[in-house]
Amino acid sequence: MDIDGQATVVVGVDGSAGSRAALQYALEDAARRGGAVRIVSVFPPVEHWAGAWGVSAQRVTAEIEADLREQTRKAIDAVVEKGAALAAVPVEVEAVPGSAAHVLVERSQAADLLVVGHRGRGEVASMLLGSVGLQCVLHAGCPVTVVPQAAAKRAAERSEGALRRAAVPAAAPAY
Repeated sequence: MDIDGQATVVVGVDGSAGSRAALQYALEDAARRGGAVRIVSVFPPVEHWAGAWGVSAQRVTAEIEADLREQTRKAIDAVVEKGAALAAVPVEVEAVPGSAAHVLVERSQAADLLVVGHRGRGEVASMLLGSVGLQCVLHAGCPVTVVPQAAAKRAAERSEGALRRAAVPAAAPAY
């Protein structure tokens, strides 16, 4: 607990479909717990290349942080549209330079739950490329939920089915 004494769910967001599913899961979980969500977007530090291009690393970092916050706010709005109860969940957005796994594990130390998405690259690719989700599962200071993309697809299908059923006139027989 740390956001105003509420249960805190930390979620890593990178703009992928898996992270959007993780964001939705985190907001829904926080709504059930009566908690808050800390959304963390991580980007590579710019110091090593900014100087070579003759630009201020501090200015570039600030621009990236602002852009990521804006993108994250749009993602939050898209998820909140799906459920009015989610709009009441307190949200804090962070954009941080560093290694995604390292930053998320660090943020998990003060959280009740860490949520990350799974991109579904497969076993071999995940071993060769490394996995933020795996590092979080192994090193986080709280329970971790890895939300697969398939969960997001099933949720979308359920909501589409509900909309189709709602569009059927009341007098129509249900077969």
